[in-house]
Amino acid sequence: MSAVLAAPAAGTPVAAKGAPFRVMPGFRLSLGFTIFYLTLIVLIPLSAVFLKTFTLSWESFWATVTSARVVASYKLTFGASLIGAFINVIFGGIVAWVLVRYEFPGKRIVDALVDLPFALPTAVAGITLTSLYSSNGWIGRYIEGVLGIKVAFTPLGVVIALTFIGLPFVVRTVQPVLEDAERELEEAAASLGANAWQTFSRVVFPTILPSLMTGFALAFARATGEYGSVIFIAGNMPMVSEITPLFIITKLEQYDYAGATAIAVVMLVVSFILLLAINLLQAWARGKSGK
Repeated sequence: MSAVLAAPAAGTPVAAKGAPFRVMPGFRLSLGFTIFYLTLIVLIPLSAVFLKTFTLSWESFWATVTSARVVASYKLTFGASLIGAFINVIFGGIVAWVLVRYEFPGKRIVDALVDLPFALPTAVAGITLTSLYSSNGWIGRYIEGVLGIKVAFTPLGVVIALTFIGLPFVVRTVQPVLEDAERELEEAAASLGANAWQTFSRVVFPTILPSLMTGFALAFARATGEYGSVIFIAGNMPMVSEITPLFIITKLEQYDYAGATAIAVVMLVVSFILLLAINLLQAWARGKSGK
């Protein structure tokens, strides 16, 4: 074998020694496009929401966002979103575990069904859930007839709808982490005398905890702004099953744009605070797990 390597052809750019090699050159151009795109899609619309809200006086703003029905909608929207996201963390984690760790007939079909809430139009999902869980629906008739629990047109129906649309976020976040997890650590724990619960709680759970919290944050963020799949099954009864996005739509239909943006600003601020707290917990979990 010749010890002499072929020299680069004339005119071929050669990276300076120690300089990082970039597949896509043009850092300044790509960074500028990124900032421009985020400004156009995210910052300008959010700024418009706040600027429109500032046209209200403080008294008008406070009266709009603290009316009894709006406050009740805050409690339902954020409460149901948190409950739905928490349910998805538990059962979505189980679904991800089964899809990764077990082989069974129809596994690919089950895996594809997880993405159904992504592909299904939200209005179709809302109508379908209402038909299933109404008093004469396939499922609702037995729940109400046997257990005496009414699902459709109640806050429970809102929780079910938000759980439905949030499931894929948890499963698709946890699934790749479980696939990359080192099973040798579980085998080592078992060989050292750890039982199944100890292996899960001390080896598996710390590994997937950051991804579970990420899925929780994504599911919660999606649920707080959900409208189409909730509006039908909620029933929109005052002080009972009215969601906050409904009030925003109502204000827009009444051409009260400042009132709509005022309610939206409250939702943005509360959602930002909750997501910030979740991200801080996620960072703490990553630090504890050493990743």
